[in-house]
Amino acid sequence: MAAASGAVVNGLGSTFLCGIPRRRIARSLFSVRTAVDATATRRFMVVAAVAKKSWIPAVRGGGNLIDPEWLDGSLPGDYGFDPLGLGKDPAFLKWYREAELIHGRWAMAAVVGIFVGQAWSGIPWFEAGADPGAIAPFSFGSLLGTQLLLMGWVESKRWVDFFNPSSQSVEWATPWSQTAENFANATGDQGYPGGKFFDPLGLAGTLRDGVYIPDFEKLERLKVAEIKHARIAMLAMLIFYFEAGQGKTPLGALGL
Repeated sequence: MAAASGAVVNGLGSTFLCGIPRRRIARSLFSVRTAVDATATRRFMVVAAVAKKSWIPAVRGGGNLIDPEWLDGSLPGDYGFDPLGLGKDPAFLKWYREAELIHGRWAMAAVVGIFVGQAWSGIPWFEAGADPGAIAPFSFGSLLGTQLLLMGWVESKRWVDFFNPSSQSVEWATPWSQTAENFANATGDQGYPGGKFFDPLGLAGTLRDGVYIPDFEKLERLKVAEIKHARIAMLAMLIFYFEAGQGKTPLGALGL
């Protein structure tokens, strides 16, 4: 009976089910008293392991399906899902996370805009750009100019900053700002600049004597919440595109 119980505990603590690297579990166990016996230690490992959910299937290694070794849980929303091995190269993994984050933010804004826009004007979102009754109708030339000039300029700055962090927080790169500090990265994390300009409500930090002090505990929770909402929004936009191809709208699908 004892052997069977030990096998169950060991099985629950394996990377097949939990997807957590052993070094992470070891760090979690560091604060546990060394006098705890082996059985209690294994139970603690199980509790720590199941705290991180894992996707299956992952990748095959040693005859078992395990979480990829390049996904160590350091990224917000990392559940070990990379069956195609797209993130094996650290440089590609960094870029894919940047792309996922930016696309997710645009998708969240788009989902809200689609619902609010159609509820206000009654015009399907895929026809709003050409309908004079829409909230803000634009000609094709206006849309193209906005896309190329304004968004192109902002995206080019983001591209440069991705490869050379903090290079854009200078006076010449922010001509409308009295100080480059408004656009500096206050958190030090790529994609999460924070600061007075990017976190005006102080959701992940506080202002002390005019200086932004990031709260990294709050920031970590918000990172996970954001990426989860971003992924849902991207899936929602994919569904909206399929609906639009059939001449349907999200509100119409809801019977509104």
